[in-house]
Amino acid sequence: MNATSVVAVFGTHSEAELAVKDLQRGGFDMKKLSIVGKDCHTEEHVVGFYNAGDRMKYWGKLGAFWGGLWGLLFGSAFFWIPGIGPLVVGGPLAAWIVGALEGAAIVAGVSALGAGLYSIGIPKDSVLKYEQDVRNDKYVLVAHGTAREVERAKSILDASKAHEVESFVEAPAGV
Repeated sequence: MNATSVVAVFGTHSEAELAVKDLQRGGFDMKKLSIVGKDCHTEEHVVGFYNAGDRMKYWGKLGAFWGGLWGLLFGSAFFWIPGIGPLVVGGPLAAWIVGALEGAAIVAGVSALGAGLYSIGIPKDSVLKYEQDVRNDKYVLVAHGTAREVERAKSILDASKAHEVESFVEAPAGV
């Protein structure tokens, strides 16, 4: 069965946090869940690093929000992406972005964030839209896994306060 993804966009950090908690209560594997957003309204300088197994320390106006998610998600990172600005990423998306950067898998017209999303089968036109959503201070949540796992995540996210929810099937290698 091909790995699949479902992407949901939220207008506020509280809506995104509630959806993460709903997914956790629904039995979704938190190691397969990612969230990305900006905290550009911080009153302090952001301090962060890529971390693939422990918590990232984060200070700022939304520090409690991000700190609560680090305990649930696997991996975390802070990136400064030209054209988007400071990004906070929790979950495997952090590693996908690093992998895209290390492998020079940057797709024309998309940022490192976009390359990370593209690497798991999200089409370029959708990637561009999600990059714009993040630029506009929205939160993008990505659930990745088997078709059955993603179907369950999608039904939970459809009942959330997401502005939109969209599913994607990763094309087999060589396609």
